[in-house]
Amino acid sequence: MAFPVDLRRCQVLGLAGTAVLALGGDTAGALPVRELLAPANVRVALGLVGVYFGVVLLIAAWLLLGRLVRSTEPPSPRALLGVLVIWAAPLLLAPPLFSRDVYSYLAQGAMVDAHIDVYAHGPAQLGGPLADEVAPLWRHTAAPYGPVFLAVASALAGLTRGELPAGLFGMRLIALFGVALMAAALPRLARHSGADPAAALWLGALNPLVLLHLVAGAHNDAIMLGLLGVGLVAALGRWPALGAVLVMLAALVKAPAVLGLAAVVVLQVRGGYRAAKAVLTTVLAAAATTVAATAVAGTGYGWIGALNTPVSPQNWALTSLLGRATGALLERLGSDLAPLAVPAWHLLGLALTSALIAAIWWRLRPRPVYALGLSLAAVAAFGPAIRPWYALWGLFLIAAAAPTASVRHRVAAVTGVLALATLPSGGPADTGQLVLAVSGGVLAVVVLWQAHQAAQAPAWGHTA
Repeated sequence: MAFPVDLRRCQVLGLAGTAVLALGGDTAGALPVRELLAPANVRVALGLVGVYFGVVLLIAAWLLLGRLVRSTEPPSPRALLGVLVIWAAPLLLAPPLFSRDVYSYLAQGAMVDAHIDVYAHGPAQLGGPLADEVAPLWRHTAAPYGPVFLAVASALAGLTRGELPAGLFGMRLIALFGVALMAAALPRLARHSGADPAAALWLGALNPLVLLHLVAGAHNDAIMLGLLGVGLVAALGRWPALGAVLVMLAALVKAPAVLGLAAVVVLQVRGGYRAAKAVLTTVLAAAATTVAATAVAGTGYGWIGALNTPVSPQNWALTSLLGRATGALLERLGSDLAPLAVPAWHLLGLALTSALIAAIWWRLRPRPVYALGLSLAAVAAFGPAIRPWYALWGLFLIAAAAPTASVRHRVAAVTGVLALATLPSGGPADTGQLVLAVSGGVLAVVVLWQAHQAAQAPAWGHTA
């Protein structure tokens, strides 16, 4: 007998998951430095177990909801949005989870508010409590973000006057606004692409990575993806110029979204515009948006040079791993070329990404939303840096335009793995922390299995 699935069960199970991981995050999350406890502290250990217990419950709830979406009586998009609100609610007041990037955002916003060049200096130049919250690796690193996001961060800094709790809550509200834009865009993009709107919402908005990293982590990728989504929706209709403006605003949050301009051009051509006119309209709108946004932000054009902001030397990007392995081999061979290994692999990755993007658009021109999703996935996979939430760049649009159920299943499998890939503190894992994390996940699996057995027991007894 199959485990009974209904919307209420999914709501409760997912709510339990996010509530438990939020509670665990109170001791094991990316806390302000004055609240950090020693890793060996019992409360930290219990919190880490609780976070992974909650994450596994959330993943289970999401998979059960996916089965319900594929059933003969799937929930409506409106009902799915209600589930998203319920699951996200416990995370609103939780501490930052899975990354300390939000502290960098706040420090960079304060720097802009104080008229310090964020493209020439790292948060250490700001000094004070906010700079102390930034991960040591990034304190001397220039901002890699565009003027639109920095203008928002600066406005928030002015409103909160450097108060950390208010700043963290404000950043989370900004991220939630981005998630709301994503959820609003997905059904329309799915209908245009011939996909199921409910399935698109399930994979693209209720995805555990969205809740863990865009909501709990308050990453600015939420604003980038939200603006990108509504920009594509505008380009589908009668407002292609507005679509180009919104997509360019997304790119002025984080640069990868600039690929969306290609989709805007293709959508215009498919809507009856001449190719030359579509390109000219898009380029002019994007250029005007760039000039206006940079002027309003007051940051200047240093963001262009900041696109080369260095990445962590120990990041897990494929090209970085291959570069480090090649460099180690060259060192053993006594070659002077060892220092060039990582940069060479990064260049190779960029070349491969460019070739893949060209091939994707050549083959999938009639499906611009899907082509854009695959292109952004390639940028994340073969770029010089990778984080679990980078997978959402492509996943968001693949969810809206996936041509088959098998594509969605493969993307869901990747989601499940990546959701477990980061500690709630955002730091590197040692053996003890890995044991605790695995223990929390295994405990959740045992509880879920016992619940499954209990649900089956009455039916078997009745049959006997």
